Amino acid sequence: MTEPSVTIPDAGVARPLTVRSDLALGGRWTSLATPEREWLWRNPRIASAAREAVVPGDAFVDAGGGEECFPTINGPSDHGEVWSQPWATDGSGAGLAPTTAGGLTLRRRLTADDGVVRAAYEVDGPPGAAVLHAVHMLLDVGPDARLEVPGRPDVLVVEWPEPGRTVPATWPDGAGVPLDALGPDDGTARCAVVATDRVDVVDGTDRLSLRWGVEPGYAAPVSFVVWRNLRGWPRGAPYRSIGVEPLLGAESHLDRAAPHRLAHLDATGRIGWWLEVRATG
Repeated sequence: MTEPSVTIPDAGVARPLTVRSDLALGGRWTSLATPEREWLWRNPRIASAAREAVVPGDAFVDAGGGEECFPTINGPSDHGEVWSQPWATDGSGAGLAPTTAGGLTLRRRLTADDGVVRAAYEVDGPPGAAVLHAVHMLLDVGPDARLEVPGRPDVLVVEWPEPGRTVPATWPDGAGVPLDALGPDDGTARCAVVATDRVDVVDGTDRLSLRWGVEPGYAAPVSFVVWRNLRGWPRGAPYRSIGVEPLLGAESHLDRAAPHRLAHLDATGRIGWWLEVRATG
């Protein structure tokens, strides 16, 4: 696949950015780092052995890092089907996820060149099949961190005010909480889909810039999921976790989404999309 160029405004000094992943653990992103910091958060409550022991059908293990959620995020498979299974490699060296129950396959080529991390994705399957795919990144950021997106895009707050419900809003409103402010902990938790193809994560003088989109020749909505958990979840034992999840599609639940909020494979049974990440500081 050919990735289109992306123009990212200058903001500080470019920092070398490296990435590591583990195909044996569902293609999990295990590191996204500059020489100064690791951007991916790791959950201190979850032992590595617990994440390594998952099998298909298990509830999601919130270990941190970056998980590939495909072909859905929420239900019927918790965070999708491929995060809990080992991946293989194809003949070109790209990571290849196991085929889903719906006959969908996901291929990823992950590179880091000139300080830019790129993930190029291909989905193959039945023509017209619907899919959602999120790169579920949990980030290690402080209470003064913020999210920057251009304009005031539409927001869909999901699983709120109760599971199965959604509430429309406008950025940065997240049904009563500011989605752009990532702390200090206030006892709230929101998950929302934001209709944009870019977000900057700003933490002090450090900035992580994410841009994404569909490959030329394909048509599908893109957005990102923000998981803003400031010790508001889970009930009884809350902790802090911040997710920024570039998304192919515009919903979190494959089965309840309106058709226009889903990505659909074309007449040849394929769609491609890409994610690019840069760091400055």
